[in-house]
Amino acid sequence: MLPRLALVPGEPAGVGPELCVRLAQQPHASHRLVAFGDADTLQAAATALRLPLRLLDGHETATAPGDLPLHPLPNAVASIFGRPDPRNAAAVIAALDAAADACLRGEFDGLVTGPTHKATINAGGIAYTGTTERLAERAGRDVVMMLANDVVRVALATTHLPLREVADAITRDGIERALRIVHAAMRKDFGIAEPVIAVLGLNPHAGEAGHMGREEIDTIAPAIAALRDEGMRLEGPLPADTAFLPRKLEGFDAVLAMYHDQGLPVLKYSGFEQAVNLTLGLPYPRVAVDHGTALDLAGKGVADPSSLFAAVATCARFVATRRKLAAWT
Repeated sequence: MLPRLALVPGEPAGVGPELCVRLAQQPHASHRLVAFGDADTLQAAATALRLPLRLLDGHETATAPGDLPLHPLPNAVASIFGRPDPRNAAAVIAALDAAADACLRGEFDGLVTGPTHKATINAGGIAYTGTTERLAERAGRDVVMMLANDVVRVALATTHLPLREVADAITRDGIERALRIVHAAMRKDFGIAEPVIAVLGLNPHAGEAGHMGREEIDTIAPAIAALRDEGMRLEGPLPADTAFLPRKLEGFDAVLAMYHDQGLPVLKYSGFEQAVNLTLGLPYPRVAVDHGTALDLAGKGVADPSSLFAAVATCARFVATRRKLAAWT
């Protein structure tokens, strides 16, 4: 049975809808997609791109380029490319919640999401820090954000925090929890039996033996030691400025960075267009594009769909890996 993937376009005024239209032109041999969102917005995107789009009932199967099964969730007002409207915030969140709940019920095997616009959702009266956090809350799971491409996989010990709050958020329990989630995902989703995970320090030079901060000594190293005793293959705490050297990355299956801008600039520089955003720890695979809403490009037909294509391929691959592991056990 082909992997069944729920697809959420994201912010209707951004590039998400047109990327979904481009996705609908691709062959359907390796997965089944059902979009959750507004039909008029998708049709408007197809018109802007001058591409065919035939929206099907969500239970139908796509058979030709341009076919896209849809679970319709209409916007409150017509969307205008490049101009997000807070009145549509509820519809954006409703699409995300409906797709996530369908995955939790087992109706879909995985979730692929487009970019959302946090400011617009909050302006619409919905408290929203990000899709990762909302999916975690809905599933009742601890999760870890990871971004990945063909060069490197970077997980985050903390996500969307002001820099001045990061040090206080780094705890031994938090590091251990993040590493357990990353380790399990490397085995379950990536199919790596004994992953090697590099753990970065928080401070320059990984604290320089305590002269530039003690987080490595008091918090990060004890967490690493405890999990090594359980059999995990961990390296660190490592200085962040040299951990990403190509010869070092060859020995790592993943890197745990302490905060958002410690690890993600390196990943995005190494291959932004092909990178994807993963939520590790959910009961189902969730893969998102690694870019924002690109409001300035919306409706112009120039947005690069590579990240969405990669997200769908990655999600389908994760489903296949989980099925194989389940069959073996």
